[in-house]
Amino acid sequence: MRSSRRSKVDPFIVMDVMEAARRLEDAGRHVIHMEVGQPGTGAPKAATEALTHAMQDDALGYTVALGLPALRARIAKMYGDWYDVDLDPNRVVITPGSSGGFLLSFTALFDTGDKVGIGAPGYPSYRQILRAMDLQPVDLPTALENRYQPVAQDFAGLDLAGLLVASPANPTGTMLDAPAMRHLIEATQAQGAAFISDEIYHGIEYEAKAVTALQITDDAYVINSFSKYFSMTGWRVGWMVVPEDHVRIVERIAQNMFICAPHASQIAALAAMDAGDELQGNLDVYSANRLLMLDGLRDAGFTKIAPPDGAFYVYADVSDLTTDSRAFAAEILEQAGVSVTPGLDFDQARGHTTLRFSYARSTADMIEGLQRLKDFMNRR
Repeated sequence: MRSSRRSKVDPFIVMDVMEAARRLEDAGRHVIHMEVGQPGTGAPKAATEALTHAMQDDALGYTVALGLPALRARIAKMYGDWYDVDLDPNRVVITPGSSGGFLLSFTALFDTGDKVGIGAPGYPSYRQILRAMDLQPVDLPTALENRYQPVAQDFAGLDLAGLLVASPANPTGTMLDAPAMRHLIEATQAQGAAFISDEIYHGIEYEAKAVTALQITDDAYVINSFSKYFSMTGWRVGWMVVPEDHVRIVERIAQNMFICAPHASQIAALAAMDAGDELQGNLDVYSANRLLMLDGLRDAGFTKIAPPDGAFYVYADVSDLTTDSRAFAAEILEQAGVSVTPGLDFDQARGHTTLRFSYARSTADMIEGLQRLKDFMNRR
């Protein structure tokens, strides 16, 4: 059967890495997972309990396309609590994960052939979703001295229709401070381009609170999810905040694309937002793991890194060790039993000399994994 030109997107290499790790485990090996970009914990207990009760009393049919009003209101309250932003709940749209938010954003903002700037290294699905929608992703090579975040000079004169940034970022964990965020927003708007802020890792920060684009402007799209801080990856529920005059635009698209986000997941998400003690416990684990990783990776010989401000990743330049990060990751998996992600997913031009290490799993796993990496590097 015929297939479309738009369907020719690249594979998500980390999924191939996960499959290779699974095969090794099926053969009886014990693998430490540093490739997986998801929390090692499940949804907060309050979330599962709320859904249990709802399933007994509610048919859980469609919600309105924009999402449960109570959940939208609770998210708006969070912006006041976290950022001192007075947010109208009517601007909050509940989505099927952040992926649904990207589909809605790109559809609402861009026309076929439009150019959208994305920082490299960056989350690979940005590029693939844009391509599948007949848009042109424009990689903006970022520099270590800018902590792998884009700056205005990176897209000067490129005639972009939009700029998508992430802070904290995947794969680097680095963040934009308020002046840097403001500068990017102003430079984008000066070009007449749309600004999209991926804030999916907000809440997972260590030495300073992440800055939301909403602290600087209402003229932006903000995308977030319950997958990371709220530890609900498989529930497929997220949200976006859009300018007031775009609510109806997004609503019409959402009605036709998705009808609504999963009702059951929305109920669980609402309860998860008040599970503060449990969520703080998860953050304490990430914080401890971060310190272990920064010391342990350097001790093992991975020294070229930008220490992460948030999320749960360390991105390492391994150009002194290899020119084939995919083969190097396979060697580490086979010989050390540690699964890591080659940088090719995140940076098509330079990813052959980088690796991403995730520290989202247990502290015991991180200690064991770092020792294995050190032993592997000593033998190499």
